[in-house]
Amino acid sequence: MYVIQRPPENDDELYELVWTLWGVKIPRTPVCPNHSTPFRAFADAFFARDPISIWKASRGLGGKSRTLAYLTLTEAAVLGADVNILGGSGAQSQNVHEAMRSGWNFPLAPRHMLTTDNMNESRLTNDAKVRALLASQRSVRGPHPQRLRLDEIDEMDVDILDAALGQPMPTKEIDSQVVLSSTHQYPEKTMSEMLRRAGMNGWPVHDWCWRETSNDTDGWLPGRHITRVRSMITKKMWEVEYDLQEPTIGSRAMDTEMVEKMFSGYRTDHSLAESDDPGSKIYKHHDVERGEQYVFEEPDLRKGEYVTGADWAKEQDWTVISTFRADCDPWRLVAFSRTRRKPYPFMVRLFNKRLEKYPGEAIHDATGLGNVVGDYLDEKVKGFIMTGRQRDDMLSEYISAVENRKMVAPKIESAYTEHKYASIEDIYGRGKDNHLPDTVCAMALCWHLRNRMTRGVVPVLDLEHEGGMSPWRIV
Repeated sequence: MYVIQRPPENDDELYELVWTLWGVKIPRTPVCPNHSTPFRAFADAFFARDPISIWKASRGLGGKSRTLAYLTLTEAAVLGADVNILGGSGAQSQNVHEAMRSGWNFPLAPRHMLTTDNMNESRLTNDAKVRALLASQRSVRGPHPQRLRLDEIDEMDVDILDAALGQPMPTKEIDSQVVLSSTHQYPEKTMSEMLRRAGMNGWPVHDWCWRETSNDTDGWLPGRHITRVRSMITKKMWEVEYDLQEPTIGSRAMDTEMVEKMFSGYRTDHSLAESDDPGSKIYKHHDVERGEQYVFEEPDLRKGEYVTGADWAKEQDWTVISTFRADCDPWRLVAFSRTRRKPYPFMVRLFNKRLEKYPGEAIHDATGLGNVVGDYLDEKVKGFIMTGRQRDDMLSEYISAVENRKMVAPKIESAYTEHKYASIEDIYGRGKDNHLPDTVCAMALCWHLRNRMTRGVVPVLDLEHEGGMSPWRIV
């Protein structure tokens, strides 16, 4: 018998502890570009670095349920956390709970801590409790653990998931944390909705496929198993559920392929705040209170022509300010900010500072604000009322611009996600439950001013350049 004297304090200590206690090395080597890894997702959840995180992985071969099981084991045994497990069905919840047994059976596992272990519940000597819940409203409105682990959410009703999100409550010693895990199988169901919310709220999305779980360094899947599975299913199913391609789209407002191209990034000769190649990374930002601020290209005050659009936060929305360089084809995003609702003088000050740096045309959503914002703005800033036919026309013209490759931007996760998952109802709906995505609104306002641009177009982008998008060149 032994005692765990203290919890791990960093990722490396956590990795070694999991290997020691449960006899498993969780894959931590990324293989595909922009993919996360099971261990990175595991560590971020264990240390509660974000209140909610999403795991998107291959069906069967991604090891989501297995990783959730070892995460739950470690949180219960090491932190003394109460953990609820909720699957897309009661059987799925029990599957994760059952997978924990392989950890308890390892020779070095602290099995002496286990006092109760049945199909639906485990209890430990440190007072930690693990419960496998039924996928029902009654079940998910029960106790309040510190940690909530949801598996196969694409098989779960959104109403049940939303009810479950009210469960986690922190204690003085343990922060609350939620993992939403699933293969993305359906185009317009729960996983799509959670990915859309992730973009709006800054939740991290950890995606990995079978390549991360079968690599030669630390993978846990043998290659022969992958070959066997691939031989048994259709090409389309393999692409969607195993290679993590998008499921067939139903009611999305914008063509998904063209949204991908819009946010594919671009290279520029200018010095950048974040990277020498915006297309080489995804701009993820998870500080919900501070928001995000990016400068991708410094202003060219001699030749550049700029347009800035602002969508002001109302209630729980975000203030988004986007600035495009407009004397080029396609337009390119040069600066972007997104922040939670703050007093209007503060938000307008951000807008005015942007205009000082990138002088040019400017527009804002003046709907319902009257003179509240207008009193703080320069009289040259155009106010747009988002109502009726003019609203629909503006949004339709913007969608056409996206789908005809008239605008490009680095892959800012919040903007990319909102564009990708925006439904026709989100864009054109008039009900109180419909919400036009903030980044769509701000960028659409910019494009609305295109007819006021007076200078000639000089740069052109070579979209066929080998290896992706080429540097800008003057013609």
